[in-house]
Amino acid sequence: MTLLGQQDPALERCAAGPLVLLTGAGLSTDSGIPDYRGPGAPARTPMTYQEFVSGPAAQQRYWARSHLGWSRMKRAEPNAGHRAVAALGAELVITQNVDGLHEAAGTPRTVALHGRIADIVCLACRRTTSRAGLQQRLEDANPGWAATHADVAVRPDGDVDLEDTHGFVVPACEDCGGVLKPDVVFFGENVPKPRVECCYAAVEALVGSDGCLLVAGSSLTVMSGLRFVRRAAQLGIPVVIVNRGPTRGDDLAAHKVDTGTSEWLSALAEVRC
Repeated sequence: MTLLGQQDPALERCAAGPLVLLTGAGLSTDSGIPDYRGPGAPARTPMTYQEFVSGPAAQQRYWARSHLGWSRMKRAEPNAGHRAVAALGAELVITQNVDGLHEAAGTPRTVALHGRIADIVCLACRRTTSRAGLQQRLEDANPGWAATHADVAVRPDGDVDLEDTHGFVVPACEDCGGVLKPDVVFFGENVPKPRVECCYAAVEALVGSDGCLLVAGSSLTVMSGLRFVRRAAQLGIPVVIVNRGPTRGDDLAAHKVDTGTSEWLSALAEVRC
């Protein structure tokens, strides 16, 4: 384990050669978006896809809480870590985050593995729309809701800690009357195959180069991200992990740095640029 400010072989490993980045919620904590599993983070259980589609009660519960979380989450700005990633010139940035902050920072070649919370899809007709439009409809249908619950805590996916959602009105799709859902991958859903194949291809393209897979701010708890670390290790591609606390990929990493992402990635950007 290495610490920034000392001789850092992880930094040296990533200083030259092609990079593929895999980022997680830890990268956005400095933007005010909490982490699911970082040190000291409270236990959180996101709504699963199966629960969401179980009926109107679950959908009311989801949208009542998401309405509150989005009103704050949409104000988040890219932090130094996001800006550093944008400057690194990575072959591909694979992000498990749904906050859209990599795109806001101007990062080229980004795959939002789990989608973006700013997009909405109708489960019936599959029409996609902007979250901004739905947010206004939610506000119009539920006047005073945000002000009444202004003190609830926000979660990483734009949800909040709120149990009583009775009376919240959920608008339907304006085209067909179907159920609206954020266009993100819930627990219990699969990441679309083309996204997965694109990410695997970027990792596999590192074979024979002096490049590496850099993981920043992810505990790799879910397989959607861990599988790329496993593939890199299988192919002999060095894996570097920068994360506060242990991850499921630590035993596969050539280097593990237990530190925050903003400072470390900023140092890497200075070296590479």
